Amino acid sequence: MQFTAQLPQTYHTLDAADELKAFRTLFYIPANAKGEEVIYLCGNSLGLQPKTAEQYVQQELNDWKTLGVEGHFHARHAWYGYHHFLSNAMARLVGALPTEVVAMNTLTVNLHLLMATFYRPTAQRYKILIEAPAFPSDRYAVASQAEWHGINPHEAVIEIAPQPGQHHLHTADILQAIEQAGSSLALVLFGGVNYYSGQFFNMEAITQTAHRVGAIAGFDLAHAAGNIPMQLHNWNVDFAAWCSYKYLNSGPGGVSGVFIHEKHGNNLGLPRLAGWWGNNENTRFEMLPDFVPQPGAAGWQLSNAQILPMAAHRASLEIFDNAGIDRLRKKSLQLTGYLEQLLLQVNAHAGGNAFTIITPTNPEERGCQLSLLISGSNGRAVFDRLTQNGVVADWRKPNVIRIAPVPLYNTFEDVYRFACLLQEALQQTAG
Repeated sequence: MQFTAQLPQTYHTLDAADELKAFRTLFYIPANAKGEEVIYLCGNSLGLQPKTAEQYVQQELNDWKTLGVEGHFHARHAWYGYHHFLSNAMARLVGALPTEVVAMNTLTVNLHLLMATFYRPTAQRYKILIEAPAFPSDRYAVASQAEWHGINPHEAVIEIAPQPGQHHLHTADILQAIEQAGSSLALVLFGGVNYYSGQFFNMEAITQTAHRVGAIAGFDLAHAAGNIPMQLHNWNVDFAAWCSYKYLNSGPGGVSGVFIHEKHGNNLGLPRLAGWWGNNENTRFEMLPDFVPQPGAAGWQLSNAQILPMAAHRASLEIFDNAGIDRLRKKSLQLTGYLEQLLLQVNAHAGGNAFTIITPTNPEERGCQLSLLISGSNGRAVFDRLTQNGVVADWRKPNVIRIAPVPLYNTFEDVYRFACLLQEALQQTAG
């Protein structure tokens, strides 16, 4: 099906000019029952598998098979310090020093570990500010941290929601909420990009305002890492954590990443929940009774490195290093902008009220994702029709379809074909 209005550029022209188009060939694209590639627009939920991931994981399996425990020091990539193989690339992705990042554990585990250090409430300063809707795991984490300290979470947790009739937050409202909480605020814990609306928050301004009232600024970057260029060090962010299985394409349940600003990471006396893998690498196997943390984020490690997930992560990070987050962002702006143009045409063709794009229209306030709030009660029917026609997207109650064209492996043709299928689905489910 063709659109009635002509766009200024066709997807053929855009794909031909795409300097990153070869990166698609580095990933496995799922196929339908007919063997045809699906239109995969769900990298914000689970990224596709790099073709090198199997080789990298297999190398570690082979070393385990042939070396056993000696793999800790004699594997091709010695397991004892495996996190070091990831730190430089991770640092480049989030705008950090290599010593400020470490790969370990999983996301919510790391948020709890970080809050054990950075959420230390007092009788006066105990409140935590989060966005609404935050990802449920974040909401559970902050509420349980308050309870852990004997504080009623209904009193401790402040949720700031969009204004009535709106779908995303204004930076001014966030900063005002921080200032209003003032001396009672212990921690701001925001998503870098909101999972539901796709809004990219002004992390620098949030951090500055949090510090001005004496609070700590932390971020869940699950939907930001690999999606948005960041400067965590220069923005003076206190801490952050992210998963690696969404935009970072490192496999289901993949290892998490952590950022701790050097001003904290170099404070070896800072309280933390300790484990032996965070101990000084030079003396770790001396089994000394006293914990002497490594400087930097690595000092928050607890247990042995997760070698197999880290191997898959290393495969993906090498691709990101070759592509460059700034080049990916440039394509992302173009790709998501093209999707937005098409969606506006589809909506106009359907009478102008078939759906609402609840993601900010300002490209600087969003990443890859656009979230569509389907009007009426046929949202699930529209989503199911798209799925039947080979689109892999994401459904969120009550009536939202999340679409994420990822610059590493999605094409402008993917986006165009999706828009055509969406137009068909809206027509077929109308009434």
